[in-house]
Amino acid sequence: MVIGGWTGDVLLAGIVLLGSSVQWLTGMGFALVAVPALILLLGPAEGVVLANCAAGVISVVGLAGGWRRVRLGAMVPLCAAAACTVPAGAWLTRQLPAPVLLLVMGALVTVAVLLVMRGARVPALRGTKGAVAAGAAGGFMNSAAGVGGPPISLYALNAGWTVREFVPNAQFYGVIVNAFSVAANGVPTLSTPKWVSVAVAMAVGGAIGRGLSDRIPERRARQLVLSLALAGGVTAVGKGLWGL
Repeated sequence: MVIGGWTGDVLLAGIVLLGSSVQWLTGMGFALVAVPALILLLGPAEGVVLANCAAGVISVVGLAGGWRRVRLGAMVPLCAAAACTVPAGAWLTRQLPAPVLLLVMGALVTVAVLLVMRGARVPALRGTKGAVAAGAAGGFMNSAAGVGGPPISLYALNAGWTVREFVPNAQFYGVIVNAFSVAANGVPTLSTPKWVSVAVAMAVGGAIGRGLSDRIPERRARQLVLSLALAGGVTAVGKGLWGL
């Protein structure tokens, strides 16, 4: 159900604050945590494009301090493949009825999170061909469901990247793929109070995440992010099934 008024503004701010906090805490997770809740609050189309905008901004800010560690050799095929599949994902969001779209988005998030939780080893996700496959899947999922990170996480896992190597490259990918997704989907039509609440929540969430990053072990934080994302994905699936 789409919620308006001050209640909707408060809920929206809370979702964005939580997503921003875990993004700064773990280097990933805004879309995984926020998208299922955003699509339930704003509707599938608006929820996805807002997630694209917010995740893109967070990636730009995060990349400022780590751009020297970006592996351009791996990023070029990843981003090029994403650029090719983003339009297909954007087209899908405009074709499906809202309950079906909720079901598809929830299922994509749920499956992706389960794969990341299992630490799936996939030989096809290695080398240049693996980068192309992961980038294509990530681009489609990002524009269709607002969640393009899990395929990149799986690629990094199979490539043997450390967390220190993964974070700046994931942020670089986030900047590129979210820019493509916003170009394909447009920007959300939110009121001025909602935009203000989103901006403030992102800033506060960033401060909270950075403050907690030295206090919470990375492994535990990552488990929390994935658990929240899994709960949100399952909820979206249930909401979609209920609306059919």
